[in-house]
Amino acid sequence: MGKEIRLYETTSGNSPVEKFIRSQNQQTQAKILATLQFLEETDRPPHHIFQKMTGTRDLWEVRVKHDTNIYRLLCFFDGEQIIILTHAFQKKTQKTPRKEIDTAEKRKADYLKRKDT
Repeated sequence: MGKEIRLYETTSGNSPVEKFIRSQNQQTQAKILATLQFLEETDRPPHHIFQKMTGTRDLWEVRVKHDTNIYRLLCFFDGEQIIILTHAFQKKTQKTPRKEIDTAEKRKADYLKRKDT
């Protein structure tokens, strides 16, 4: 059975991940969306596309490579089959910057807090 991908939304209904994706050119958008669709339809995606991040509070990373650029979409599981995308950025360094992880973790905490109330 596949997974369901959802986008994190702020309390005002904005989706930072959707905004990021829409800010990319059409080819990059298509590559990101194709990768997400593959992730939804695949029970065991390969590590070079989807991997748990070490040193985080159960964050996962979706990796998208297009042309010479690398994009990262940070997410977490809500249950066993629902993936919540919290943050997206273009990766420019070998190691994921701590500020990007912190952003994703804050949004995860916000999502879980609002879900429980």
